Amino acid sequence: MKVYFLGTGTSQGIPVIGSHHSVCKSTDSKDKRLRVSVWISWEDHSYVIDCGPDFRQQMLASDCQKVDGILFTHEHSDHTAGLDDIRPFNFKQGEMPIYAHQRVIDNLKKRFDYVFETVNRYPGAPSVKTIEVINNEPFAVGDKMAIPVNAMHGDLQIFGYRIDDFAYLTDVKTIEDAEVLKLKNLKVLVINALREESHSTHFNLQEALDFIALVKPEKAYLTHISHLFGFHEEVQKKLPKNVYLAFDNLEITI
Repeated sequence: MKVYFLGTGTSQGIPVIGSHHSVCKSTDSKDKRLRVSVWISWEDHSYVIDCGPDFRQQMLASDCQKVDGILFTHEHSDHTAGLDDIRPFNFKQGEMPIYAHQRVIDNLKKRFDYVFETVNRYPGAPSVKTIEVINNEPFAVGDKMAIPVNAMHGDLQIFGYRIDDFAYLTDVKTIEDAEVLKLKNLKVLVINALREESHSTHFNLQEALDFIALVKPEKAYLTHISHLFGFHEEVQKKLPKNVYLAFDNLEITI
């Protein structure tokens, strides 16, 4: 299985529009972060988790030729706003399966009503097939099973996903013990770490490190990173030996 980090930034991305923060002015490519998303592929299967406003740019940069489905974590715009840009895949493959909590599907139907129109449908509109994700009910992605992992983003329910020995969670602030048990014996865990200072709806660095120590994956990668976290190279030096600061276009093999 290959995991390609399409984007590792927070909701504004890095650089932030109009910001004069030193990280936003950095010339290091690892300090330039698109909105958070990941592409997972194995054999002839290819899935993306979240489809944010940078989706088109991410597909071009990664040279992704096929997407068999999109798994959504939650409905916030930095995770969903790129839905219209699935059209090239529709033209090549037909309708796109999307997997999400029913609340998220309902939200997408409001925001992208033309996608779900059945009467006066515009012929070039994106085409999707919705699959509801229900906690504790694994579902098929190609020839593998995805296990939903329930967590909280402040007061908002979100899903992370485990596929084989890989798990991806972002925008997590709290998670119950029963859900943590789904994450045992991982080779790779991807988890959000917004910055060093505390935040009301996201893990900060210490919370992410505590969570990694609890789960005990072989390796962990931090994502959903704010410019306030600091320069990539400096942050990486502070991390435990099995914890890595992910960056855009990083590709790992599991």
